[in-house]
Amino acid sequence: MVAHWRRMLFLLLATCKFFLIECITDEEVPDEWMLLHVIQGQIGAGNYSYLRLNHEGKIILKMYSLRGDADIYISASNLHPSFDEYELQSTTCGLDTITVPDHFSRPVGIGIYGHPSYLESEFELQVFYDQTIHEDPYADASFDPEDVEASQKKQGQTPLDTSQEEESVLRTILIGILKIILEILF
Repeated sequence: MVAHWRRMLFLLLATCKFFLIECITDEEVPDEWMLLHVIQGQIGAGNYSYLRLNHEGKIILKMYSLRGDADIYISASNLHPSFDEYELQSTTCGLDTITVPDHFSRPVGIGIYGHPSYLESEFELQVFYDQTIHEDPYADASFDPEDVEASQKKQGQTPLDTSQEEESVLRTILIGILKIILEILF
């Protein structure tokens, strides 16, 4: 009877683990992302494996630790980033995701580090290009000084002269009051 329940518990746990792994690895990818590369590898404990990213644009790196724990470090200024020298990092157990902005200078250094708590780590790195076009919120806004002057003249105001004069008068009055207070106190 006990053996039967152990077998049932084992089957239940194995099924849960299978569905959990399936859910983690089958994460949906937006339609705007184009898969560029899939890299699989193994890395020893405390060691690095280095890759170079030359693709322009916004790049998304998704790394799955299939066995052990592999961490990812990114640098635009160093082709051999480490846990001491990097600009972006992801050090989770399982899925590591990093978005490399399009303003990073290319080539970008990618360092994959095998965590020392595991003798060997196995990983799969997926490289996506994000084709989403983001509109510049300031593209339509332009500053034309002639338009500003024309609109202020229509309103009958002189540009900034009256406000500067008012600030100067207020500043003079406040300085005078402070001098009087300081003379009284000292």
